[in-house]
Amino acid sequence: MPGRLSLTARLTAFYTLVSAAVLVGMGVLVSLATERHFVELDHDYLKDKIGLVQKIVRESPSQVELSGRLDELLNSHHGLFVDLRQGDRLVYGQEAASFPKGLPTADSGADPVDWSVGPQTLRGLSAQAEAPALPDVASQATMQLRIAVDTAHHAHFLQALRQTLMLYLLGAILVSGLLGWWAARRGLAPLRVMKERAMTVTAQKLDQRMPVQAVPAEFADLAQSLNNMLERLQSDFARLQEFSSDLAHELRTPINNLLTQTQVSLAQKRDANAYQDILASNAEEFQRLARMVSDMLFLAKTEHGIELPNPEAISLDQETQALFEFYDAVADEKRIRLSLTGQAVVMGDRLMLRRAIGNLLSNALRHSPTDAEVAVMIEQQGANTTLSLTNQGVTISPEVLPRLFDRFFRVDKSRSHPDSDGAGLGLSITQAIMAAHGGAVTASSSNGITTFCLVFPGSVAG
Repeated sequence: MPGRLSLTARLTAFYTLVSAAVLVGMGVLVSLATERHFVELDHDYLKDKIGLVQKIVRESPSQVELSGRLDELLNSHHGLFVDLRQGDRLVYGQEAASFPKGLPTADSGADPVDWSVGPQTLRGLSAQAEAPALPDVASQATMQLRIAVDTAHHAHFLQALRQTLMLYLLGAILVSGLLGWWAARRGLAPLRVMKERAMTVTAQKLDQRMPVQAVPAEFADLAQSLNNMLERLQSDFARLQEFSSDLAHELRTPINNLLTQTQVSLAQKRDANAYQDILASNAEEFQRLARMVSDMLFLAKTEHGIELPNPEAISLDQETQALFEFYDAVADEKRIRLSLTGQAVVMGDRLMLRRAIGNLLSNALRHSPTDAEVAVMIEQQGANTTLSLTNQGVTISPEVLPRLFDRFFRVDKSRSHPDSDGAGLGLSITQAIMAAHGGAVTASSSNGITTFCLVFPGSVAG
């Protein structure tokens, strides 16, 4: 999206703003503290001069001598102004100072008051002065003393300080921005490494992994999550490739059969019975293809999660007994005994569960030797209900057991089953049906005994 800021730019801007706020706050604090320090200095200075003026007033024998000594004081202290009054009569002072009324007294502890007189800014306090008996002044008179100092030298210093602070702040903010950009770019370098590594991932190179140990702790979880995702993708892609290969192999056989029979039938004229036999054989191949496509569509739906179409209470023993009757002819042909023990009720879809149990039963009859037994046991194990189907036959190796539920997988590598038209999808469909019911299917094999177990969780058990 145009105009979208990068993460480096956002972090740089955030760091610069925070630094600017801290530096500006520090500059304001320094300026205020300096100004406050000058106020305190002026307060002490004015109190000292008030004490000096009070001493001069007490020790002066006449008003002329008082004025002279005060003139000498003011001449030696530039920027100092004194106003001395007895009632409304001005005893000594400069009218140009224009002292305001209501100045705080030196003994009150209050800060001096500032006021402006033209270009000058004055800061002053007030006090009382006791005058001795003078010929021209009433004896033991109490005078009102007001004193002020020019703050121009403080104002010049504060202005220079503020200008210096401003230049420093601008430079510091600029340097902070550059350092923030450098820190953000360096800190986000692992993301760029992960990006470059991710760009190398293709369908042919799914073995690439993110450097978990080489990134900071904040990125380690992200890198590990990406590695887990890549592992899942690699595993799923490998399964997809294997599935595509298996599907092509499974489809090639019936298609080749159909093509060969059709070409042979077209090679020369035949009678109606021959064509009828060829069409009947082709119909069997078409039925096999139709079943395979139907099974694949069912498995594709289960991968995205399906809801049970018609959930109801189902008696497992009754459904199993019904399937015994359906497969009775096959069992009789191989002289296989079918036995059932136990009973239980679960919640589920009747057709789906019948298909799952039927797949296991068909698989057991196909691989059981003559005069063997296929036993089904239904029992309660804690909160779960289990249906175990056991048959005799060749022991399945532990390496093969986990792959029994893969699509198109057959223990027989030749994929040739003269006595079966199965496509190797039965156990995959059974596993998908159990997953839709929230359960699972397991397999075990030892000493010529193979057992498949359907586990129904307590939430669907009746």
